[in-house]
Amino acid sequence: MNPRYRALETIQSRPKPTVPAQTPSPSTLFGENVFTKKVMKHFLSKEVYVALKACIDNRKPLDREIAGSVANAMKVWAVDKGATHFAHWFQPLSGRAAEKHDSFLEPRDSGAIDKFSGDELAQMELDTASLPLGGGRSTFEARGYTAWDSSSPVFIFETTYGKTLCIPTILVSFDGSALDHKTPLLKSLAAINQAAVDICHFFDKDITRVYPTLGAEQEFFLVDRSWFNLRPDLLLAGRTILGKHPSHGMQIDPRYFGAIPERVFAFLNDLEVSCHKLGIPLKTRHNESSPGQFECAPIFESMNVAVDHSLMLMDQIERIAKDHHLVALLNEKPFAGLNGSGKHNSWSLMTDTGRNLLSPGANPTDNLMFLVFFTAVIKGIHGHADLLRASISTYGNDFRLGQHEAPSKIFSVFVGRRLNKVLNDIQNPPRKRKHEPENVLLRLGISEIPELLIDNTDKNRTAPFAFTGDKFEFRMVGAAANSSHPMMILNVIVADQLRDFKEKVEGKMRRGRNRNAAILDIIKEYIEESQNIRFEGDSYSQSWLTEAKKRNLSMVENAPAALDAYVAKEAIKLFERNEIFREEELQVRYEALLADYLHKARTEVELMEELVLTQILPAAVKYQSEMLNNLSVRQQLNLDTKVSGGQDDLVEEIGEKIQFLVRNVEKLKGAQRRIERRGYHREIAGGYTEQVIPLLDEIRSSVDELETHIPDQNWTLPKYREMLFIL
Repeated sequence: MNPRYRALETIQSRPKPTVPAQTPSPSTLFGENVFTKKVMKHFLSKEVYVALKACIDNRKPLDREIAGSVANAMKVWAVDKGATHFAHWFQPLSGRAAEKHDSFLEPRDSGAIDKFSGDELAQMELDTASLPLGGGRSTFEARGYTAWDSSSPVFIFETTYGKTLCIPTILVSFDGSALDHKTPLLKSLAAINQAAVDICHFFDKDITRVYPTLGAEQEFFLVDRSWFNLRPDLLLAGRTILGKHPSHGMQIDPRYFGAIPERVFAFLNDLEVSCHKLGIPLKTRHNESSPGQFECAPIFESMNVAVDHSLMLMDQIERIAKDHHLVALLNEKPFAGLNGSGKHNSWSLMTDTGRNLLSPGANPTDNLMFLVFFTAVIKGIHGHADLLRASISTYGNDFRLGQHEAPSKIFSVFVGRRLNKVLNDIQNPPRKRKHEPENVLLRLGISEIPELLIDNTDKNRTAPFAFTGDKFEFRMVGAAANSSHPMMILNVIVADQLRDFKEKVEGKMRRGRNRNAAILDIIKEYIEESQNIRFEGDSYSQSWLTEAKKRNLSMVENAPAALDAYVAKEAIKLFERNEIFREEELQVRYEALLADYLHKARTEVELMEELVLTQILPAAVKYQSEMLNNLSVRQQLNLDTKVSGGQDDLVEEIGEKIQFLVRNVEKLKGAQRRIERRGYHREIAGGYTEQVIPLLDEIRSSVDELETHIPDQNWTLPKYREMLFIL
């Protein structure tokens, strides 16, 4: 039997998911597996609790004097909940979370006890030889250290087969170089806190802390495991490198926000239960616009915690999907011709007094403060657009950007028609202001600035970076990404720009300009200098492509070219003066990202060769032979020559495609061999982009045409219509 038919039988014979007697209330489950302050207070002495709380609230390292008491309390709590191991949970340069498990077991002469020491909580040594290090260290230089990040909650990771106490940590090398994504993120949070607080003190001396918040949406596809097991490309590359677009895709379809399929509903319920136990504030779930595509999103949190929760969410999505005989695809473009999957990162700045610095307030001073931060963000992005573009550039995201509602590859900022007018009017004040309805205006009370609008933005899905009311949304981030990296870069860019703003304002004030006038001068300067990055229209249009060239905007087409921004002189200076990376550390990350790109490109080349030679060509040759036999019989029986003529044409067409595939697979192998001899990662990656990927596209196009000719029973790879519509 055709394996596809067998898979269909398996899917149709599966029982429905078991319905729980009663779904627990999210509020009763929330944080059940988290070492919260409430839990700390219960398990720690008053003195230790106060000391630990101060460490967490003030973002300070754990005091070694209390580490033993804290570790013991964590162990007692975790063992009581069924945990047998602990793990330092970190974020290596691979982009996903990693963990090394150690048992609580401590052998003694009389038997054994459960033990977890303060030293084990605070710091662990790790062999990093097999982790991605970007060529920065040799295999024999393997020592690394993990250290507890007390600002992110400790949690218990729970599976059917056991529970583990997980401690969020940083990962650094023997000489202190960052080998992870969390270390630079924490540094960037400190940088933007200091820079933003200094600006806030122009307006409000009571503000002592500013922290970025993050809301990271998560899009993904679900396919039945039976289909997945028959697709080597999905198994090894996470996306289909072959497959004809279904006749019914996203056109005039009610899937977006439509009724969630019953099987997916059961999966999402289990996902939410697990996430709520981990303290992940999942709030939203819905169908996305493509068949088989879904989205869930948490409520905004402080950035460091939100990043950790995003990684935990990705892990839970993949694990729980398996329990439902599903596979979650987090790749940015698993199916050609359909919407890709992103992780829109919504970013804002909050103060310890509860103010959102990117939301216009109710009085003139607040509005002026809003304009400072608003224009500083845009100015910073204008100056470092290439670096932000690099931060989201991966092999998979190259296939997503610029099509099917994904943001354009040309970096621009969308602020909405009304706010765009506000900025233009500040830059060039009109002689007479047009009256606006009172209920949509916040009057600033300063003659040089027009009224700010409360509801000031619209949606523009083609915009890479958009202001959406009280936050900026970075829409280029891919579904498989660790948000830590692009958000770290955004933090650094904004922190650097805010420091520039402060220096310029203070310089003008020293020369006799009053504070508000000096602030307005720099706001106007920033608006004028960054106006080219602002765009309110369709970023897919040919007219925008032409206009963007005139504006000299960043127009990088592919990941290898985009990644060059990391080692540009401007980037090195930016990271060094903000004390995030040394030049050597940037080089390490650059090499690690290129290596990741090459690994994925090489995997797809090998998969294409295998699939064409072992599945596509055998099916095509078999069908061609059947048709030739049929033609021979018809000729022997002197049957209708008109029918025979049509079959002759089809046999010839299939024969041509067989020859085309054979030639181009050989051509692909030859191109790969030549490119791999170049030696340097950047040159090899460029070769794959320029020569290999176009060849892969040509081969795919021919195979997809064959799919429409070869009888269904001869085609062994699950088709798009099955994977996307049969769940």
